[in-house]
Amino acid sequence: MEGKEEDVRLGANKYRETQPIGTAAQSLDDKDYTEPPPAPLFEPTELTSWSFYRAGIAEFIATFLFLYISILTVMGVVKAPTKCSTVGIQGIAWAFGGMIFALVYCTAGISGGHINPAVTFGLFLARKLSLTRALYYMVMQCLGAICGAGVVKGFEGRHQYTLLGGGANSVNPVYTKGDGLGAEIVGTFVLVYTVFSATDAKRNARDSHVPILAPLPIGFAVFLVHLATIPITGTGINPARSLGAAIIFNKDKGWDDHWIFWVGPFIGAALAALYHQVVIRAIPFKK
Repeated sequence: MEGKEEDVRLGANKYRETQPIGTAAQSLDDKDYTEPPPAPLFEPTELTSWSFYRAGIAEFIATFLFLYISILTVMGVVKAPTKCSTVGIQGIAWAFGGMIFALVYCTAGISGGHINPAVTFGLFLARKLSLTRALYYMVMQCLGAICGAGVVKGFEGRHQYTLLGGGANSVNPVYTKGDGLGAEIVGTFVLVYTVFSATDAKRNARDSHVPILAPLPIGFAVFLVHLATIPITGTGINPARSLGAAIIFNKDKGWDDHWIFWVGPFIGAALAALYHQVVIRAIPFKK
C-alpha cells in the first residue's frame, strides 16, 4: 500500500504546475508563489506508474459520458416536430457546458480533467504535461468519444440515428468554411484561455478560492461558446467530440468539413497557450 501511494504521488502531480484542473496548485501552507519547473518533453518513468494509466482511464470514461449525454440531447432536439417542445439550442448548450462542469469536477484530481484534445494540446504547449501523457490522453479521449456516440446510436437505432444526423459537426451552408474555421478558432481560444486562467498557480497564491471554483467557469465557457456557434458549425471546439460523432455517423456530411474541427481547435488552443505564457505570465506577481 505504501508503494502504491508513492506511485500515485509521483504520477500526474509530480510537477507542481501540472496540477489537476480545479485543484490547488500549491498547498494551503505555502501561499508564496514560486515558479514550478516545466514538464519534460518525455518522462519514461510515467509509463511504469499506475497513476498514468489511471488518468487515461479517467479521460476515457469522462469523454464517453460527455458524448453520451450531449449527443443524446442533440438527438432529442432534432427529432422533435417543433423546437418549442424541446430544450432547444439553450438546452443543448447547457448539456455540453453542464457535463464539462460535472466531469472536470469529478476527474480533476485523477487526470486533470481535460476531456478535450485541444485542452490537452494547449497545456502541452505550455509545458504543463509531457508529450507522452498528452498523446496518451488524446487517444483515450478519442476512444471514449467513439464509444459514447456508439451507445447513442444503439439507443436510437441505425435508421433513426442516421436520419437525425448523428450529432455530427458540419458547417452550416449559409456560412463559408472560413467562417466555420474562424468560429472554431475563437471558440476554442475562449475555452482554453479560461482553463489557463482558472488553474493559474499565480492566482492560487493570491486567491485560494480560485482553483476550487475552476470547473464552474470552464463549464460556463463551454456553454457560452455553444450558444454562439451552434448555428455556425454545431460547435466542435473538441476534436474528440467531432471525431466520435463523425465515425459513428459515417456519412459525407460528417467528413466533408471534418478537418475544420481539428485545425480550428488546435490553432485556438495554441493561441491561448501563447497568450497566457507570453502576456499573462509576464505580469509581475503581487501578493
